[in-house]
Amino acid sequence: MPTTVRVMVLTGNGINCEMETAFACRRAGAGEVDLVSIWDWAAGKVSISRYGMICFPGGFLDGDDLGAARACATRIRHARSPASGKLLVEELERFVEEGRLIIGICNGFQLLVKLGLLPTASGEGARTQRATLTFNAVGRFEDRWVTLRADPESPCIFTRGIETIDLPVRHGEGKLVIEEGLVGKIREAHEIPLAYADPVTGGPTETYPYNPNGSPLGAAALCDGSGRILGLMPHPECFWSALNHPDWTRGAVPQEADGDGLKIFRNAVQYLQGMG
Repeated sequence: MPTTVRVMVLTGNGINCEMETAFACRRAGAGEVDLVSIWDWAAGKVSISRYGMICFPGGFLDGDDLGAARACATRIRHARSPASGKLLVEELERFVEEGRLIIGICNGFQLLVKLGLLPTASGEGARTQRATLTFNAVGRFEDRWVTLRADPESPCIFTRGIETIDLPVRHGEGKLVIEEGLVGKIREAHEIPLAYADPVTGGPTETYPYNPNGSPLGAAALCDGSGRILGLMPHPECFWSALNHPDWTRGAVPQEADGDGLKIFRNAVQYLQGMG
């Protein structure tokens, strides 16, 4: 009998995609999905040790004051859990070391980067911020669908078996800026599991509008060296049914099919079931 997969979806302080994220996890096969307030976690009322995956959903954490996810990243870096006595970021580090998964979507990706959990190709430990996500190169909020190409050589658990995928984006601060000298290391380590794709060549692109924010190498996502942490700007939780796709009325996708965004969550659930 498959292992019951338990997922924690963080909520509170401006997060606004928690319901969709929790629904996608359940539809992908997770047995238990809990919405957990960041303050309950910080107060030690909830232990992350009972979960196999943590989801940091999209939204506007703390109103994006000081920059997207900056205030929350500072809180997680310095707050200690009364239950464990550890910093919250130390709990996250341990969580991944034990083979568990973390996914950060949009605002959640911004949080992982500002915590220093992504990128990792530099060999630096967590809590060393080597990148950020800043204002889109076009200078405005982008809300539409994009096509992504997966890197088959990436260690990322979430993108296994994916070649191309359509997902919606909705962000104003999605341009990845990486410390000089680190870009090449990230590319060599295949820590860009998903890239915005050129519709003609099919390869990664930095060209607008196919790349909505101007990220170098077309990077739409980053993973860590273990493949167990994924941060991405597009929203897989918003493509759980073929009917979510804007082309469904044109017959481009079978109406009875699941949306491709579920592949990302199913990969995670299957991995965790295999750990049991």
